[in-house]
Amino acid sequence: MIYKSYLVEENTDILRNKLVLIYGENLGLINDLKEKILEKKQKSKILKYNQDEILKNENYFFEELNNKSLFEEKKVFFINSVNDKFLKIVEQILFLKNENSIFLYSDILEKKSKLRNFFEKEKKTDIVPCYQDNVITLKKLISENLKNYGGLSTDIINLVIQSCGNDRTKIKNEIIKIKTFFNDSPLNYENISKLLNIKENDDFNFVRDFAISGNKKKTGEYLDSTILETEKSTYYLSNLNQRLVKLKQIVKSKKNIEQAINEIRPPIFWKDKSTFQLQAKIWNVKKLDEALKNIYNTEIRLKGNANIKKNIILKNLIVEICNLAIAS
Repeated sequence: MIYKSYLVEENTDILRNKLVLIYGENLGLINDLKEKILEKKQKSKILKYNQDEILKNENYFFEELNNKSLFEEKKVFFINSVNDKFLKIVEQILFLKNENSIFLYSDILEKKSKLRNFFEKEKKTDIVPCYQDNVITLKKLISENLKNYGGLSTDIINLVIQSCGNDRTKIKNEIIKIKTFFNDSPLNYENISKLLNIKENDDFNFVRDFAISGNKKKTGEYLDSTILETEKSTYYLSNLNQRLVKLKQIVKSKKNIEQAINEIRPPIFWKDKSTFQLQAKIWNVKKLDEALKNIYNTEIRLKGNANIKKNIILKNLIVEICNLAIAS
């Protein structure tokens, strides 16, 4: 059965079957669901595996799955990083008669995924897709966590979202920071703004705009003085990508630059219009496509290596974009 993630987040007990697949691009939500399930199953014996461990030694896994002990509660298996290769194991598990619970976790599974299709159609399994949060779900997350604090307002909620680039994990970290700072005191917009270092986002916007404008001197100055937090790398890449995509819409327009800027939707804030005009004059579609490709490749590189120095990679990307802006 397919379950909405927000319903499972409210109550994990609604999952009826012993075999559950939780997948999607929202890793923060997936981790939250893991924590909630662990909390519910704390009296059980928890066993954690990766898919590759099981595929290398299937016999050991099934022995562990089938072994019963008079001294143990039921077992709960957490199996990470599954994909279509795990389908044959799933099909074997369905034939077994035991009371153990098995939770499979994966990132994005395309519609053509055999594993995803199997779980969506099979009545003896549950599946929970975890899509990216929208503003509504993030506002609810913040409201629920800070509901016992006086002074909570829409402006404060929007401020937290703005500071985190719609990143659920980052938002939860900032909520912990807010709770620690304010303790039982009423919330205050100005103090939260200082606490969340909103200025760092403003500084990155300066770096972004100077780089896209091809201003090497200012780009270098701001890169030297701006702290790029590694946990916000997704936000930085998204920020760059959105700016270049919007710039591409303007450059591709058959209308004059000023008219294209005035008519683009969503509209460009008035104070950014002069910057867009300058940037549109030095970029063309070919260079923009190359810059967007560089951002995509950087994102893949950062996600593929947890030990990589993300701030250095991000700064190199910004320098590449600056050099591309002034290239002939």
